[in-house]
Amino acid sequence: MPAQIIDGKAIASKKRMEIANEVQKLKESGITPGLAVILVGDNHASRTYVSSKQKSCNELGMYSLLIEYPEHVTEEELLSKIDELNNDDRIHGILVQLPIPKHIDEIKVIESISPEKDVDGFHPINIGRMMTGQDAFLPCTPYGVMVLLEETGINITGKHVVVVGRSNIVGKPSGQLFLNKNATVTYCHSKTKDLVSHTKQADILVAAVGKANFIKAEHVKEGAVVIDVGINRNEAGKLCGDVAFEEVSQVAGYITPVPKGVGPMTITMLMYNTLKSAKKVLNSK
Repeated sequence: MPAQIIDGKAIASKKRMEIANEVQKLKESGITPGLAVILVGDNHASRTYVSSKQKSCNELGMYSLLIEYPEHVTEEELLSKIDELNNDDRIHGILVQLPIPKHIDEIKVIESISPEKDVDGFHPINIGRMMTGQDAFLPCTPYGVMVLLEETGINITGKHVVVVGRSNIVGKPSGQLFLNKNATVTYCHSKTKDLVSHTKQADILVAAVGKANFIKAEHVKEGAVVIDVGINRNEAGKLCGDVAFEEVSQVAGYITPVPKGVGPMTITMLMYNTLKSAKKVLNSK
């Protein structure tokens, strides 16, 4: 029997309705959640991401500020702008769209954002809070994965989760969030020997390698939940994930498609984090 499809688009829509209602309530208390996005240079993919973030803000009734800089902006100028936004009461979330030009230190930029406004969840303080199970802004894509599973009614406790990929943005934090929910977690990566022997044991398999159709049916245990975080283009230029969807969906119990799987959840959780930041401001008054 083919796998049940986890509809990320539908779940994201449901979550966005909840967020929009909360934004409305906050506005009645005199606070409009505000997100500032900084875009450096003219990377086409980055520009697309940024415009969809702005569109989401507008749809949910949030305040959205876009700050654009040319490729040759100095590190000093960028850091100075971030400092200004850290102190701007209208802004509850600050996001610098990555990648940024090589002459600017990415780590320095991430660390200059106030942890209280770090809605991407990349600041070492938020990562540390996440690792120790404290309240934190969680990285949007891994957080979106957890919400997808929760909304689908998939229990995580005691399950064996195998994460293929170890990036700081998806792979590592995904494993940690599963661990926080009492799963047993195995990380695999490019240096892992005999990958199939590990992935075959997964009750929940998370593919985050950035290689088109990398995970095949042979990697997947019968009935497993397969979460495809990849966004790639195949030889024909068609959007596809890290999972060979057609063959894996014949083996898996549940699967996320690409597109309309994990993707819609990423921006939704960014909106959620921005709302959360604004609510903290209200509660501290």
